[in-house]
Amino acid sequence: MSLGKHRKRLGFSENGWCEGGSKCRILKSPNFDSRPQNTTIDLLVLHNISVPEGIFGGTEIENLFLNQLDASKKIFKPLLNLKVSSHFLIKRTGSLVQFVSLRDRAWHAGKSSFLGRVGCNDFSIGIEIEGTDFEKFNDAQYDTLGNLIISIKNFLPALSAVTSHSFIAPGRKTDPGPYFDWNRVREAIETAEKNIFLFP
Repeated sequence: MSLGKHRKRLGFSENGWCEGGSKCRILKSPNFDSRPQNTTIDLLVLHNISVPEGIFGGTEIENLFLNQLDASKKIFKPLLNLKVSSHFLIKRTGSLVQFVSLRDRAWHAGKSSFLGRVGCNDFSIGIEIEGTDFEKFNDAQYDTLGNLIISIKNFLPALSAVTSHSFIAPGRKTDPGPYFDWNRVREAIETAEKNIFLFP
């Protein structure tokens, strides 16, 4: 099955928010700001995330990006003052959540560099995939991811590269990890006949 081949593409409003009802849920994170003026958005960065690590299916990732983690739980103490976000989250079910407009700068990459350009948050889109470095992702997630990448490319034609958090922050980050199947992303891009380069 080709990744994202048979799914209807996502639409985005002019202000950068997804349209299409239940196919994309919107939860607006306060953790964003404006991109530098006249920035060309041409990079997409893939991450993995679980909160707590290795636990799937809850609402804690959403709570993290919304600054709503339960302060009474000891396991979340190290995260309480962390202000982070991503443009999108793909859950284990394949469902999609958007937290930040494509037009704005989400806080997902941290200290980073892509092919000599520093500060990747300025010119990138961040996609978090619910998972860890230690197990495989599932078909539903790859299907949603492929569809999302092509949909973003249709909205942001300058998008020319997809990379990993580990590529832009080597030694500091390892995600999306060794179990992520880059060939499935490549297949989706080629099937859609899009000119996007991969930098795992």
